Amino acid sequence: MITMALFNNKGGVGKTTLAYHLAHMLQRMGHRVLAVDLDPQANLTAQFLDEDELTILWGESDDTATSSSAPKPFDLDARTPRTNRHTGTMATAIAPIMEGVGDVDLITPVTIEDGLWLLPGDVELSVFEDRLSAAWPNSFLGKDIAAVRTTTALHRAIENGARAVGADIVLIDVGPNLGAINRASLLSADTVLMPIAADLFSLRGLRNLGPTLRDWRSTWQGTVLPKVPDRIAAPRGLMMPIGYIVMQPPSRADRPAKSHDRWLDRIPEIFQTAVLASNNPDSFDRSFEIATMRNYANLVPLAHDARKPMFELRAGDGALGGTQTAVRRCYSDFRDLALKVRERLAYIDPTLRRL
Repeated sequence: MITMALFNNKGGVGKTTLAYHLAHMLQRMGHRVLAVDLDPQANLTAQFLDEDELTILWGESDDTATSSSAPKPFDLDARTPRTNRHTGTMATAIAPIMEGVGDVDLITPVTIEDGLWLLPGDVELSVFEDRLSAAWPNSFLGKDIAAVRTTTALHRAIENGARAVGADIVLIDVGPNLGAINRASLLSADTVLMPIAADLFSLRGLRNLGPTLRDWRSTWQGTVLPKVPDRIAAPRGLMMPIGYIVMQPPSRADRPAKSHDRWLDRIPEIFQTAVLASNNPDSFDRSFEIATMRNYANLVPLAHDARKPMFELRAGDGALGGTQTAVRRCYSDFRDLALKVRERLAYIDPTLRRL
């Protein structure tokens, strides 16, 4: 099993849509994929599940007079495994730690379809931010077991979910910030894939992101991990950058092409210096540019209404005429992307090459 986080310090680049479609495409290529939503905004969860399912999952009653903040059992037979049914959200998983009554509650992933599962997100996960912030420095000495369990809680929830469904690829979606939840989330990632836009804000994000990842990695591997007791399952904190994906913006007549190209040409050098810490960057080296993804904004609302990936839209979903050309192009783009991502992941986990 290998874990990959999709992360950018700048929001609005299409990261969650990319995670959703990449998860579907890898599943269609024969992989057992677990998607994990660790963004408190829970946008990935909202793409996978419809409103009725979210109402049950998040424990929201239509009758506000009788609603309860406690999550209700997720009892949709089509979505839950027939054995070991205990499905909740990532907020459910960390609830015992927040309440000081025990370790993580090991929840069962929601079945999206055969070979694809989801560990759902929840806005209530945001309350974990302060607890994680306090636990981080307290875990350095290794004597505060509660702090160590808190810092590694998300990892154990992910590891248990992946083991329960036999996942070989885990995709982790996180929010666009460098806060404590993202730190704990990224510690669980073997690799990091960075969706970026060719603009000033994305490049500024890369300059912040690279040094932060290196600091988290060195602190975890050098200071904390050696002192974690064997009885506590803890992540390796690899966070290996495997590359970036350039996300094209929607076509606009008022957007100067030269401005876009100017920032696009600077990405390779900034990625090498900021993320890879290279002292001799080559501005012409695009070996870490995995792909450039077209913008399919016109397909997004159709896919949302149909509850399916954009590349599987049919005429019955409203994809008529020339829209079918965009659907076919979308399928080709995401399959090529999935193949390239799998090849990079296979350098770390060669078993992925078997499919």
